[in-house]
Amino acid sequence: MEDHKLRVFCAVAETKSFSKASELIHLTQPAVSLQVQAMEELYETRLFDRSGNSINLTPAGEILYRRAKEILALYAEAQQNISEITGAIKGSLSIGASSTIGNYLLPSIIVGFKKKVPQVNISLLVSNTKTITEKLNAGEIDVALVEGDVSKQRFTVDTLISDELVVLMSPAHPWVERRNIPVMELTKEPLILREEGSGTRQIILKRLEEQGIKLDALKVALTLGSTESIKSAVEEGMGVSIMSAWAAKNALRHGFMKATTFKDIKFHRNFSIISPKRNYCTHTAKEFLGFLKVFPIKSPLS
Repeated sequence: MEDHKLRVFCAVAETKSFSKASELIHLTQPAVSLQVQAMEELYETRLFDRSGNSINLTPAGEILYRRAKEILALYAEAQQNISEITGAIKGSLSIGASSTIGNYLLPSIIVGFKKKVPQVNISLLVSNTKTITEKLNAGEIDVALVEGDVSKQRFTVDTLISDELVVLMSPAHPWVERRNIPVMELTKEPLILREEGSGTRQIILKRLEEQGIKLDALKVALTLGSTESIKSAVEEGMGVSIMSAWAAKNALRHGFMKATTFKDIKFHRNFSIISPKRNYCTHTAKEFLGFLKVFPIKSPLS
């Protein structure tokens, strides 16, 4: 269908950047600019105000953006309705997931779904929550699962499971023999955090601030861009970290790290399934979501 130009236009409108839009939709920046230029020539008006360093929609652009989102949603609805009539579960399924879910929870679920419908081609993009929500909103992925808070104004949010974050340390750390730790003691220890945009980082800092502990009161030793790099740093004794029990499951089982909890604070969050409110799922995506909701997920601490 001729929806490509509309997707490019919406990506620029939502990111307010030609370079970010090009990364989001996997086109070169000149190609994105040419697509927008072609649309402005078609409508004989400017769609973006490029004054200064910012890019904003003009009044005409605002109108086109609203209609474009409706048109893209109708394309998706038509595909869904046709698939339901034919009963076909085929084609492709693009899944986006934030790091903990994508690396430690989803692989076994995807394998199970693939065995049920082997004709579906499945791709999984793993990134931080911010990137995944941007790609979902731009129509680059069909299904998204994230940890951390997302805007309930922009997305429909359904809880998959609850997740518990635990305090991780090397086997030689003085906290190993302690059942739980007063949260204020965290301010005295080198702490290893994920990067900005991470759902895990978001929930940790939010819960600590609720206890009166702000970021500048913490001794942040390292800020790392992946859960695996954090686990390696913890194992080497470079600091403690707070991480999902899912991510730490194998390391704890083999004794590479030890875990405890805080005495006066709990780190709980939800793993959520999110979808744009105005978009429709394809038939294949709907089948995957149904499979996901009945899949037997065991606790990582069991």
